[in-house]
Amino acid sequence: MSEMPVIRSYHAHVYYDADSFEQARELCEGAVAIFGIPMGRMHQKPVGPHPDWSCQLTVATSLIGEVIGWLTLNRKGLNVFVHPDTGDDLRDHRDRAIWLGEDRPLKLDQFYR
Repeated sequence: MSEMPVIRSYHAHVYYDADSFEQARELCEGAVAIFGIPMGRMHQKPVGPHPDWSCQLTVATSLIGEVIGWLTLNRKGLNVFVHPDTGDDLRDHRDRAIWLGEDRPLKLDQFYR
């Protein structure tokens, strides 16, 4: 059996579009206010492997259960992609994903280079 990778943190990517931008901002800012977690930029275009506009929340491993529970109850139809950060970007995004809502096709080709 191979050694289990160390999970440094988790990333929760909240997906949205122009119509749900404010809803997503409120959700992300709510998570910051409640859990004290860092919030990234509110992208208004697809960035990296993400097919939709998104905002990243960085979640400590000690908080992931609470944050996923809170996002589940408060996402109001928004899709949220959660993955660990182990340093293996391909596996973290492809094999270790947790989806709240509809899963979306990620653009993983950048991780094969």
